[in-house]
Amino acid sequence: MKVKIKIAFALFVLFTGSFTLSAQDNKLQIKGSLLTDQRFRLKDDNPWSWNENRLDLQLEKKISGAKFYSDIWVRNFGVPNITSTDQLYNPDETSPINLQFREGYVSLYGFLTKNLDVTIGRQRIAWGTGDKLNPTDNLNAYDLEDIWDFGRHFGSDAVRMIYYMNDFRIEGVYIPFFRPASLPAGDWISALVPQPDLPPGMQIKSFTDTLFMPQNNLSNSYTAALKFGGYLKGFDFSLSYVYNIDGLPLTYYNTFIPVDTIGGVTIESQAFYPRQHIFGADLAGAIGSVGVWAEAAMFLPEEEVVMSNDLSLLYPQSPVPVIVDTVVLEKKPYVKFVVGTDYTFGDGSYFNFQYLHGFIHERGSENLNDYFMMGYEKKFFNDNLKIVPLAGGFVVGDWDDIPNNYAIIYAPTISYYPNNDTEINIGVRLLDGKGDNTFAKVAGMDEFVFSLKYSF
Repeated sequence: MKVKIKIAFALFVLFTGSFTLSAQDNKLQIKGSLLTDQRFRLKDDNPWSWNENRLDLQLEKKISGAKFYSDIWVRNFGVPNITSTDQLYNPDETSPINLQFREGYVSLYGFLTKNLDVTIGRQRIAWGTGDKLNPTDNLNAYDLEDIWDFGRHFGSDAVRMIYYMNDFRIEGVYIPFFRPASLPAGDWISALVPQPDLPPGMQIKSFTDTLFMPQNNLSNSYTAALKFGGYLKGFDFSLSYVYNIDGLPLTYYNTFIPVDTIGGVTIESQAFYPRQHIFGADLAGAIGSVGVWAEAAMFLPEEEVVMSNDLSLLYPQSPVPVIVDTVVLEKKPYVKFVVGTDYTFGDGSYFNFQYLHGFIHERGSENLNDYFMMGYEKKFFNDNLKIVPLAGGFVVGDWDDIPNNYAIIYAPTISYYPNNDTEINIGVRLLDGKGDNTFAKVAGMDEFVFSLKYSF
């Protein structure tokens, strides 16, 4: 696999290099960015939590009635995990590089009729009006590798059609292949993956799982979606429907295996990806000089999911299997939504606020937490310096017991722009909380953040 990556990278360099030489002739646009993103934990030993160097290359060419676009990442990600001198001979171990084909598609404008546009290929299809937090954005699988990069998705191999009717449009999307979401890197995974409930005195010594993917055929792996939208009374709006497979797996069976006499167990789990119907609506506009937006999605699972905890091996004397069943997903609709506003003050400072009900991985009306996210920024010295003293949010897991079910996120940053193409950021992320909500699980994982991005 590593050899294939190297070959693909070499071909990619030759491909882009040849186009660069003739870019003026064929009007191919080559743009992108170079990013270095470094983070370490604010603990006594300051462990490194993130090391990423990313070259993002985007190619775009427009001709009469069509457009070609592609986006490719070349990355050095992570720190070397060296445990043997044999690894020191392998550059893939000492300095790992990976290649990601994020997007690549062709758009045909005025296809068959002047009002119809068709896009075919791997594409990011972003739906919704919220600021990076979008309950209706369910066509592309979430890329949750970086838990702080809200709104990041993979591209999907899709056919997308948009038919325009004056101020309105109808959009249809067909995605033949299912692609699962990726999970957060490192120990951030604890924020999204719940720990199974254990009887008193029991400890998990190891954990394994079996994941059942949908069959890759026309009847089991597809996503279909339809959206009607437009512009009315000063607001952009849309109504949408998506029939897809949830990109995050759901556990439905756990087998508990004793490994010692003091309560240690191994858990073997089985999980799958449930299907669902999603009905969405959104709007965005302004009331006077205040920007406003709202977005909601009603999720209807196609089936009820029961999780069975098989404790039979813990009680070998029992004459019958000891299995405890719990409903983890009801076949009932539940609604996630976001409302937000922003305002630019007379001195140029900017304020943004959003209220989100239901995070990415939360399912079922009884399991949706409330997130209040906000930010305030001010620029100085001809916009060369930006200070964000207020950034973060407050999470409520249980309104009846807030002191024991909350989370606080505080992430102030300072940004410097030495020129139009370069951005340097320095900041911290401070986390505190209690309870079982997403960010309370990672309370205390504070970190320092530095990034530099050059765009070309």
